[in-house]
Amino acid sequence: MVSDLEEARAAAAAVTDPEVPVLTIEDLGVLRGVEEAGDGRVVVTITPTYSGCPAMEVIARQVEEAVRAAGFAAVEVRTVLSPPWTTDWLTEAGRRKLAEAGIAPPARTSRSGTGTRVPVALGLRCPRCGSTSTRIVSRFGATACKAVHACRACGEPFEEFKAL
Repeated sequence: MVSDLEEARAAAAAVTDPEVPVLTIEDLGVLRGVEEAGDGRVVVTITPTYSGCPAMEVIARQVEEAVRAAGFAAVEVRTVLSPPWTTDWLTEAGRRKLAEAGIAPPARTSRSGTGTRVPVALGLRCPRCGSTSTRIVSRFGATACKAVHACRACGEPFEEFKAL
């Protein structure tokens, strides 16, 4: 039997990212938690991909609407900034969905004791043909979280979801 809280979580988890609509907020790792407050409110906690992300207001509104539509009258969406989001929070399903949409998923990062993230990528793999013979065209794509590359092997342009 599915609990009410699991239904609320499923409703929130299904909200898609308005900037990368092939991903849900669960795929992105933006959905941090769903719990019930003492007064019966459902509290959904989200973390932005970066502190100035323009999509967070839309995401928060869509999460509230989705949880209400699932039958929960009192919903609060909280945004937390700590710990900061990292592309390591992307799920394997999210990475697969990016690749299937022709967007190169980000490389995994490693963190030192100082909290500094160091991306590790020897060659960006083309999501269309799999070649690592690629070049960057622009460090900025349609959104701040993406860059534009081109594949030397198949000639196709593609976006990269930047590692953070």
